[in-house]
Amino acid sequence: MDSTLESYDFWVFDLDGTLVDVESSYTSEVITTVGDRLGHEFSEWETTALWYGFGTHRNTLLAEKGIDPAHFWSVFHDVEDAEARAAATFLYDDAERLLSTLDCPIGVVTHCQRYLTDPVLDQLHIRDWFDAVFCCTDETGWKPDPTPVYETLARMGVHSNDASDAGVLAGDSPQDIGAAWNVGLDGIHVERHGHDRRGICVLGDQRVAQLDEIGASHRSPATD
Repeated sequence: MDSTLESYDFWVFDLDGTLVDVESSYTSEVITTVGDRLGHEFSEWETTALWYGFGTHRNTLLAEKGIDPAHFWSVFHDVEDAEARAAATFLYDDAERLLSTLDCPIGVVTHCQRYLTDPVLDQLHIRDWFDAVFCCTDETGWKPDPTPVYETLARMGVHSNDASDAGVLAGDSPQDIGAAWNVGLDGIHVERHGHDRRGICVLGDQRVAQLDEIGASHRSPATD
């Protein structure tokens, strides 16, 4: 195992876009249906930006089309079907390779709601890979708020303020890195789309295109 991997006593991961993702045909079908109900059309790029929340593109797109964000997400959640989403979800090969090498507590903290998360974990048969899976809510707060991460660590049986332990949080959004740093963990940004497409360059303790690049020479400019 790479010495960088061995240096961490526990790992926390984001879920969607980091460990798993959905087939593009599914995202297209969902956003198209939402658009039909709202009376708007979305291009392929707009569909991707809305789904993944690239930079400020999501709010900008909705504002330009005169769509109230709260109404958009209400319709979106009405359209989404948990079982259909689970069936369209796949596990990244690099995520499977990395997770298979880790012999320490592993947790997940995700913005994906429980009714969507549970079918995905069951469909992919990966629930028992994790010591804790925490789904953020309005009550617990959302990353980069540290509360969900603290809750995840507590369920994992580890503590970020323990000087004898070193931990890391890996995710695909700026909110993931912010949450990591707010809790005192290293933050690894998984950039699967490229910063040009995302519209911003996310800094972290390390930036990788795939999880099994962690520990290689893919350091963030923030730490070079």
